[in-house]
Amino acid sequence: TLAILCKDGIVLAADRRMTGGYMIAHKKFPKIYPINEDIALTIAGSVSDAQLLTKIIKAQIRLDTIRRNKKPSVKEAANLTGSLAYSNIRKFTPFLSIVGFLLGGRDEQGYHVYEIGIDGSVVEHEDYACDGSGSVFAIGVLESNYNKDLTVDEGVKLAIKSLNAALQRDIASGSGYDVYIINKDGVKKVIEKELK
Repeated sequence: TLAILCKDGIVLAADRRMTGGYMIAHKKFPKIYPINEDIALTIAGSVSDAQLLTKIIKAQIRLDTIRRNKKPSVKEAANLTGSLAYSNIRKFTPFLSIVGFLLGGRDEQGYHVYEIGIDGSVVEHEDYACDGSGSVFAIGVLESNYNKDLTVDEGVKLAIKSLNAALQRDIASGSGYDVYIINKDGVKKVIEKELK
């Protein structure tokens, strides 16, 4: 999964392959989830925990919006996600929860990309971020091709190029990909591609 901060928005992209060890468990699994009209996140890691945490995040953001009559900032959403990840990994259980998130969104201060680590750490990125097993391949493409003046359209092309590097080399990545953008019009899926 990856997030790219552009001058006019954010690009979120992720492959669709869900694996269990060396077995492909699902070939059309979505890894990008809109939280509201301004915020979306990507997931990498333990699927059941990622799905549960995503539902809780979405519900809490909605509840906070209703209570305060105002949308939470992207930083508040990132801190909520970090708190949930922090408490989740510290539960005593025979199955360790490992979930990483990339959260992108827009608010009154502009566009923001946050990486939420499996330990609950929250780091804001001023350019791009990658997570998941294929990130070691995608990061090289991002590193050599990113510039701060990218438009969202150029960011989408760079995201696909970066994903393709991971799809070619990482056995846990593949089967297709989804690309979302967050711009002045909100969160929108712009590409949904299945690979045969």
